[in-house]
Amino acid sequence: MTDLDGLDGPTSTDLAELSAEMPLIEAEVLLLDAQIAVLRLGLTDVTRQQVRRAQRQVLREARDLLAARAPGPRRDAA
Repeated sequence: MTDLDGLDGPTSTDLAELSAEMPLIEAEVLLLDAQIAVLRLGLTDVTRQQVRRAQRQVLREARDLLAARAPGPRRDAA
């Protein structure tokens, strides 16, 4: 058995980062579900639409996450 007494749990910062990433993670899970539907049902109009919708959602969430992490506007030294 391993000794887990010396390990600390996630910090507040870790939890905040995970919380900020959850919309992207959820969108990626929906994309995976849509891709599995294609494997199970074949590429139909419905499954194609599900995949495209999920891809767009992943892109939106990734964009929003990156925008939230981006530094503020750059200031040129005068």
